[in-house]
This record gives sequence, structure tokens and C-alpha cells, in this order.
Amino acid sequence: MVIYVIPDIHGQKAMLDTALARIEADGGADAPLVVLGDLVDRGPDSRGVIDTLMRGQAAGRDWTVLRGNHDQLFVDFLERGQIHSANIISGRSWLNERLGGAQTLASYGVDSSEDAPNWQAACAAVPDAHVRYLKGLPYYHLQDDKLFVHAGILPQAPLEWQSEKDMIWIREPFLSYTGRWPWLVVHGHTAQDYPSHHGNRVNLDGGAGWGRPLYPAVFDGDDCWLLTETGRVPLRP
Repeated sequence: MVIYVIPDIHGQKAMLDTALARIEADGGADAPLVVLGDLVDRGPDSRGVIDTLMRGQAAGRDWTVLRGNHDQLFVDFLERGQIHSANIISGRSWLNERLGGAQTLASYGVDSSEDAPNWQAACAAVPDAHVRYLKGLPYYHLQDDKLFVHAGILPQAPLEWQSEKDMIWIREPFLSYTGRWPWLVVHGHTAQDYPSHHGNRVNLDGGAGWGRPLYPAVFDGDDCWLLTETGRVPLRP
């Protein structure tokens, strides 16, 4: 089966539009698509990213959008005013410029900072439909012999034992695991300069959240290609 994938978008609406155009040019308007989460933060138009994906799904596009840790941080702020998470090892808050929450709120017209979170203003500005959408995003998508997930999974544990926390936050011991799973794990979360294929997993996060390109990909059976401005480029182990 052919399936297309877009990794971590991080508020880069213009890059998302380009990626969607490349997918449609390669596979048509009905191409199945999985988005690996982290729709928001750092980039300039998180609101536009969410609107685009919501509209596409409402129009009947075969799109599956997963939850990322940054999407969860956004929800946690809107629900409780929380800007700190024990899962952020650096101790920085969600509103720190490195995490990018302030940029997300700015896309809704809210001026926010660590000293002045403006929680009530954010709750008033962010549409309820956006909050419901983010809270309803699944943690993974299983398609044939491929498992799509934002961050990864705990090695040597069956899928039904995987925690939601690991699926949006894990790095180690997932990244260094060289054993085989029943599926090829396709993920993002850990930004690189360029996507990479490790045989048992594919990391598609090329760092769009830091201004590097957003790389859409297509899987056709056992083969993976990146969709570039010049066409398909193979991504191999």
C-alpha cells in the first residue's frame, strides 16, 4: 500500500502547503496521509496549520493526524494554564522561545511570555473547535507493516503496553535500539539535519521547527522516498 507522511510541522504553514501540494502532485487528491504530530510551536502560523488540517479532514481527505508532545503542551496550557512539564528535561517552560509556545499564542493574536502567560486571553482567543481537535488526536496509527507514531515506542514491549507518554516524548532507549519490531516504526520528534532510515525505524523530522525544510515522504511497500521540488529521492538504510 502507498501511504504519504508529513513529519513535525511546528507552525510552518507555508511549508505545510508546499508539502501537501507535492503529495497531491505525486499521488492525487485522494492520497492517504499520516501527519506525525507537533503541529504547533516555534513557527509563525500554528493556527493556520490546525485550520488547514481540520478543513482537509472535514472535506473527506484520507488524512490521519497524530498527537505530538508540543500539541499536548498547548492543550495543557489551555486547560490548566500549565507552562512547565516534568517531561521537559531542560526545565524550560512552554513559553520559552526554545519551546515556542509564545509563537503559537501569537498566531491567535495573544501576546504572552513566561512572566505574563495571559492564560485567560488565550482561552478566549483559541477556538473551542481547535481545543477539541487537539484533544482528539490519536497517539499512533498502525497500517499494515508500518507503525506511525510521533516520538517512538518502548523497545521490546508489545503495542498494547506502550504508554501515551512514551509515544509523544521518548528518545532513549528507543533511538539506540537496533533490534526488530513487527513493523517499521515511522516517527519524528528528534530533529535532525535530514531524515534518516535506520532499518527498523525511519525518522522524518528534518528540523522544520528550526527553519530547515519540511520533508514529506511516501512509502510504497518496503521502499521510502522523500518528495522534493525535483521529485522523489530515495531514503535508504
